[in-house]
Amino acid sequence: MLLAPLAAVYSLSSAAALDAEVERFRNAFRAEAIASGVSASVYDREMATAQRKPKVLERDANQPEFVRPIWDYLDSATSDRRVAEGRESFAAQETELRMIASSYGVSPYIIAAIWGLESNYGSILGRNDIISALTTLGMEGRRQRFGRTELIGALKIIQNGYATRGELQGSWAGAMGQTQFIPTTYLAYAIDFDGDGRRDLWKDTGDVFASTANYLDRAGWKTGERWGVEVNLPEGFDYALADGRRYKVTDWIRLGVRGSSVALPDAIGLDTGAKLLIPAGANGPAFLTFKNFDVIKRYNNATSYALGVALLSERIAGSERNLVNEWPRGDVPLTRTQNQELQQALTNKGYDTGGVDGVVGPNTRRALRSWQRDNGMAPDGYPSSAVLEKLTGEA
Repeated sequence: MLLAPLAAVYSLSSAAALDAEVERFRNAFRAEAIASGVSASVYDREMATAQRKPKVLERDANQPEFVRPIWDYLDSATSDRRVAEGRESFAAQETELRMIASSYGVSPYIIAAIWGLESNYGSILGRNDIISALTTLGMEGRRQRFGRTELIGALKIIQNGYATRGELQGSWAGAMGQTQFIPTTYLAYAIDFDGDGRRDLWKDTGDVFASTANYLDRAGWKTGERWGVEVNLPEGFDYALADGRRYKVTDWIRLGVRGSSVALPDAIGLDTGAKLLIPAGANGPAFLTFKNFDVIKRYNNATSYALGVALLSERIAGSERNLVNEWPRGDVPLTRTQNQELQQALTNKGYDTGGVDGVVGPNTRRALRSWQRDNGMAPDGYPSSAVLEKLTGEA
């Protein structure tokens, strides 16, 4: 008989605690926001209704680009449905897309692919209140500085009259519009293409495409150049070369690298700088990537996302070609806890990972390559379950 009343009291006390937490943040952050150019009146008015959103933190810890196997992510990114809708959407907006892309010197198909992955060609924009989402990220979690910086940007968008609070709807991470600009990116790169006095990334495709093209252009897009090409690697190849260093295509050819479906001299200039990418290690596809791949990663710094955009763009453009080499679909990606186990095991064996944080970055990959090489394995730096088992199973 007492369970329901007690639950109600607990719920009310929890809500009160969350409200108090938001109020403390609101009061503590006010001076920083005002010093950054947000007026006191705008801050007080908009932050008065900001809320903490627990689901934002849940989503932040489980971004699909980072936690799903890359092949699962790419299966979705380049699905037959997404490709068909992309070709249909491109055809419907082709004149505008080509005209805008040409004026900025970027690829219309890359714009279309970003459009497709970010909002399903404008059909899914997100319904999160941006101010509340960014308040949540700014209060706690792993990206507090990001959340606070973007919250200031969002408040400036409202202050400058670019959008109302009601219009400022988007993703849990604070991204907005059909190609999902975060507030600081909006302020820096959004374009009023039709000259109506608004930079409308929610409803105006001209503004959407021009803003996206402007971002790519200013990030360093190289007109007429590929993003990359799938390659085959020779037997006995030194996988440690896939560490982000850039070499000329002619140097990769000299090392025995060959195009999987197109000859490298036919794909790109031989003096072009290229990096070797092996996102699933020695047992998966390999790519030589060029400057434009790095530009795509400026949009979202996840290899799976950049590959998704690149491969989807080719499919929208009419290619029916799939990757020549298969993904190791039997692999089970390591969890963060397992990554920590891997880092600790490497550290215990004298291979410095730079810390045990569960994030496999350059230091961990370098340490893993060294251990793999010392143990007669291909030094690809790929943290598979088999590698973890061998590492932790050794005496």
